[in-house]
Amino acid sequence: MVFSSLIFLFAYLTVTLALYYAVPLKWRNLVLFILSLVFYGWGEPKYIALMLLSILSAYAFGFGIEHYRVKKPPVAKLFLGISVGINLSFLLFFKYFNFFAQTVGANPIQGLILPVGISFYTFQIMSYSIDLYRGDVPLAKKFVPFGTYVTLFPQLIAGPIVRYKDVCDQLRARRETVSKFASGVTRFVLGLGKKLILGDAAAALAERLQTAAEFSPTALGAWLIVLCYSFHIYFDFSGYSDMAIGLGRMFGFEFVENFNYPYIARSISDFWRRWHITLSTWFKEYVYIPLGGNRVGKLRGFCNLAAVWFLTGFWHGADWNYMLWGLYFWLFLVLEKAFLGKILNKNRPLSHLYALLVIGFGWLIFFNDLGALTTTAGHLVGVNAIFADGSVLHLLLRMLPFLLICALACTPLPKQLLAKAKDRLPFVEALLSVGTMLLFLLCVAYMVDNSFSPFLYYIF
Repeated sequence: MVFSSLIFLFAYLTVTLALYYAVPLKWRNLVLFILSLVFYGWGEPKYIALMLLSILSAYAFGFGIEHYRVKKPPVAKLFLGISVGINLSFLLFFKYFNFFAQTVGANPIQGLILPVGISFYTFQIMSYSIDLYRGDVPLAKKFVPFGTYVTLFPQLIAGPIVRYKDVCDQLRARRETVSKFASGVTRFVLGLGKKLILGDAAAALAERLQTAAEFSPTALGAWLIVLCYSFHIYFDFSGYSDMAIGLGRMFGFEFVENFNYPYIARSISDFWRRWHITLSTWFKEYVYIPLGGNRVGKLRGFCNLAAVWFLTGFWHGADWNYMLWGLYFWLFLVLEKAFLGKILNKNRPLSHLYALLVIGFGWLIFFNDLGALTTTAGHLVGVNAIFADGSVLHLLLRMLPFLLICALACTPLPKQLLAKAKDRLPFVEALLSVGTMLLFLLCVAYMVDNSFSPFLYYIF
């Protein structure tokens, strides 16, 4: 089940909200826990047992970690290792076994399917165990609130990666208000619009350009493909995060932000402070800093970064292009730390152009296998391709207004203008409410008229 589906909006979400607010406060976590399992098991019910086993193992070993953390740290570390090892082994088996088998020439397991959301909920579970060992979070004594933390359906499938320390207080007590609920609805609808109206349209345009490139490759078409890839993944993934945050507010939760206008970044370091913030934070806290971070000398620090970015690419998928994608960004981060950052700081327009070019080519690596990557990269610089033809120019002219809207939506300018308008004009708030309603109706019409459209990050 996906958020951008009629069955979710008019069946699942409606029933869940009704049941949640119908029961007393003390039962609301249980309602969320049960109905989140229903949400998860809608398409693949057999993997509910796997997720429950992951939850139970972390919950049970958490008592051992807490009991021995001060008295016998080595024993607590053993419990931590077992807890993390169990959950990590599930992720490694389902996501990477066939990849490693094919790499060494062994037979893959036929029919081995990646459980939806396992990369996300495994990281959440591991963060609890590690933070408990460090003494950063209290022990989860009750199973239902802990199970709710892991299975909470708004962020279960594709993030944000919510750490236990960020929501443990909210699991015990949270404020559910009309204003927070309304804010959640608005945020959800905006995210839905970003995904369906902008993200899906950018994906369709990229597909048309790729089809055209098979018959008549052009450099302009290749650059437009890069642009559409960039818009597609941003509006799809940030749209999902907006919907997750909005749904969380409807149930009284406040999740951490996952995006902060990444395409206005002026360096790759800046980009990764703005893109998929919760994943970057996770790797920083649980991999980079424990390895020594940048406190161990420049060369060792670069090696630590390499480990983080190899794992970041590997987390995204069991394929060589994802690992290449991670190491590609590592290279630019190293260059910026070494000398490039000082040059970029002197020229703001140049630094922004540099960041966009590096990010755009990064998405080319992300979306393509190595063979297709080589071909498209060649087209970008005119290898085996003319600059443009009539069909690409015609398509560009037709889609130019859409591309300009996408570019504007990647900046904080619309939000800033609306904030100023609300301060000066009292009727703007009412207009925004009407606009949100119209956007929702437009999204519903889109869903009625189009087939199933999953989110990109569902596959991770």
